[in-house]
Amino acid sequence: MSFSTSHPQQPTAMVVCPHYLASTAGSNVLSQGGNAVDAAIAVQAALAVVYPHMTGLGGDAFWLGYHTGSGQLYGLNGSGRAGAGCDRAAFARLGLGTIPQRGPQAAITVPGGVSSWGEAHQRFGHLPWADLLQPAIELAEQGYPISASQSHWTRVNQGHLEAYGGANNPFLPGGTVPEAGVQVTNRPLGKTLRRLATAGPQDFYQGEIAASLIAYLDSLGGLLSPDDFARHTTTWVDPISTTYRGYQVCQLPPNTQGFTVLQMLNVLEGFNLHTIGHGTADYYHLLVEATKLAFADRDRWLGDPDFSDIPLTELISKSYGDRRRAQLSMAVAQHYPALEVGGDTTYTAVVDGEGNAVSIIQSNYFDFGSAVVPPDLGFPLQNRGALFSLSPDHPNTLEPGKRPFHTLMPGLVLDSQSRPYLVLGTMGGEGQPQTQLALLTRMLDFGFDPQTAIDLPRWVWGRTWGEATTELAVESRIPVDVQQALAGRGHQLKVVPAWADQMGHAHAIQINADGLRGGCDPRSDGAIAHL
Repeated sequence: MSFSTSHPQQPTAMVVCPHYLASTAGSNVLSQGGNAVDAAIAVQAALAVVYPHMTGLGGDAFWLGYHTGSGQLYGLNGSGRAGAGCDRAAFARLGLGTIPQRGPQAAITVPGGVSSWGEAHQRFGHLPWADLLQPAIELAEQGYPISASQSHWTRVNQGHLEAYGGANNPFLPGGTVPEAGVQVTNRPLGKTLRRLATAGPQDFYQGEIAASLIAYLDSLGGLLSPDDFARHTTTWVDPISTTYRGYQVCQLPPNTQGFTVLQMLNVLEGFNLHTIGHGTADYYHLLVEATKLAFADRDRWLGDPDFSDIPLTELISKSYGDRRRAQLSMAVAQHYPALEVGGDTTYTAVVDGEGNAVSIIQSNYFDFGSAVVPPDLGFPLQNRGALFSLSPDHPNTLEPGKRPFHTLMPGLVLDSQSRPYLVLGTMGGEGQPQTQLALLTRMLDFGFDPQTAIDLPRWVWGRTWGEATTELAVESRIPVDVQQALAGRGHQLKVVPAWADQMGHAHAIQINADGLRGGCDPRSDGAIAHL
């Protein structure tokens, strides 16, 4: 195994994720004969230990993959549904006009990530289930050096963690925030992972883990029940796609926002980006304006397709892209209402030596999610349910059994022979479709390699984790004359640091005839691990 942030040789198997220890766990599984799905599960379990502020057992997951043996593209929706007692009337009885972002009333959807690991393993896995969790168990029990990212977000959330995580919160050993580089353990999480390894993923929903989790939620006044967990199912879905510059760009269908990227590409296809030029004011303006058009449709339609009719075929059609393109002005920035979405996430890309590819994204939603941490389990519960609206006419209105609007969107691009060419994705809430658009245009239009495409300056329009806004945040590395030109067209410009965290942590693997090329975001704690 080799381990680096760049690689001169052309490897045949690769793992990229936002923490180097998790990349190592995945690569080791590949070296032991595991396939891409095995490695992806090992990575997610390891990230639950070493990147707990971004992801973990208490979150949701989405998979987009390619199975070489069958030539099959597949999707897996691992998002959880609102509990039977989680309806608008329940919040009215609590005197709440909105769903809280933290605490037990934010943890109103069943975490679906663990179930998705089990489904993927049952269908495609090669190594024994328990073997895939062993690296994470060792990290939890033997310890790891805490990252600057975890230390920072623990400090930011210390009050929430103290309020909802009990006196023995594993993220606040001794009641303090560990400094970056300090060796820490999470023995409760290690015990939970050992239970999962022996009893299987269903224990999370119908066994000892479920019972412990629900008991702690009940002690805080939570709304989820044992039946909510027992009824949970992960859903296999057909990916959606559009063509762009001779490639097939694939995403997952709603309840994710993945279709927005397909809409954006359909709009961009009518422009000659080579004539426009990379990094020009026209380039940034065009991509931002295409984003606004897609986001307007997303906010109008996106919800759980089991509860509402979404005109998805029309929204991602070429003819609709033509009509939307006609509404775009290259001279003046459009204005839309401030957005109300954000989140924290981890993205992982895996390609194995047989050509199997996995694009997977898993999240707690906010940093440390709801901040509800059952002390004897060692992980936070997501607050994805906070995205629900309590307005009865909203497409994402809260209803029992409903899955919320999801920002999570793993990406995968097939070549002209319908074989994987790019595996890509990013964390970053609102920034996810925008960053994917940047990477796709840079690699498919301009021919940049994955690392260069990731390293070039980025931007994000609208909210990511802060207050609702319609500002266009641009990294200071974007030339001043370009910034001035964008401001002159009416963009509400906000210049942020050169390598701003709000731009997300993007990762990608490019699959060429002579091997693989990877890209790992320097904003993260990750690295490329390859064979």
